[in-house]
Amino acid sequence: MAYTTINKPSDYFNTKLYTGNGADRSITGVGFQPDWIWVKERTGTSEHRACNSTTGSKNVLFPSANFAEQVDQYGTIDSFDADGFSITTGTTNSNYVGLNVNGVDMVTWHWKANGGTTSSNTDGSITSTVQANTTSGFSIVSYTGTGANATVGHGLGVAPKMIIFKNRTVARNWISYHDSIGATKFMYFNLTNAEQTDSTAFNNTAPTSSVFSLGSNVGGNESGSSMIAYCFAEVKGFSKFGSYVGNGNADGSFIYLGFKPAMVILKDYTSASNYNWVIIDNKRDPSNSLDRRLQPSTNFAEYTDVSDFCDFTSNGIKWRGSQGNWNASGVGYIYMAFAEEPLVGDNPATAR
Repeated sequence: MAYTTINKPSDYFNTKLYTGNGADRSITGVGFQPDWIWVKERTGTSEHRACNSTTGSKNVLFPSANFAEQVDQYGTIDSFDADGFSITTGTTNSNYVGLNVNGVDMVTWHWKANGGTTSSNTDGSITSTVQANTTSGFSIVSYTGTGANATVGHGLGVAPKMIIFKNRTVARNWISYHDSIGATKFMYFNLTNAEQTDSTAFNNTAPTSSVFSLGSNVGGNESGSSMIAYCFAEVKGFSKFGSYVGNGNADGSFIYLGFKPAMVILKDYTSASNYNWVIIDNKRDPSNSLDRRLQPSTNFAEYTDVSDFCDFTSNGIKWRGSQGNWNASGVGYIYMAFAEEPLVGDNPATAR
């Protein structure tokens, strides 16, 4: 399957900022009905939270923790709406701040799949429930683990470059596949560990245009557990999944993406220093140079670096400084990036 060029990336991925007002409300301005919503309080240490339209808005997972899926009682997303989502204010406890606590600054990231419409997929040895967007290269895949070597259909029509897995039933760490490090290894998504060599994660087999492969690793295929996988294929002008090596200089490495980025998630994969995953985006940092980051491997509040650490350019990312989270000398990093504006099509990127 050949993907067409996406002229307006914000039709498929977008970031939204808002400040809580303490009342039930609708959050609009996303630009589409989201199917995966990821939320983080910017000023406090509540856990990252995420929900999707396949398993339901109130069934919440925590990207920064290994918790099993929970029914959210602390400021829930009630519905996925045409231009965003609706929330009930709820309450707050030690781990989770309500989604609309008065005066609290929030960030939400949104991906569009298929509007909540799913289909049964029998391409693999495990039957999966899939909602796929073959234009933007994103699918949400739900299935039940077997604990044995297996394949699962993903519905994208091309091989995914990155897949993020979570066991919904049992408290297990998130694991991820990334094309740049291959199928003999995986990365924990909620931990700082470097790459892990483990044949039981993906059965040493790269994804194909129809299925991804699993071994017995409990993060992706525990027997009897309900599993969720977020699959990403690369689409020119919209998304990019790759790797680079840091140079340790103030004049840092440049990553060519082919678009002006809207959001980048990255992680070192070779270092024993165990640096955190990092999220940067164009809404919390609307102008160069960027200095604000959140970290899905922790529940930390948004961190503002003393020195600016990168520029978003019309065609990629230029790192500034030698900080270990993004540009340590000789350290390898993987990334996933989504576009604000493409260099191709009818809406070409301009410099920031």
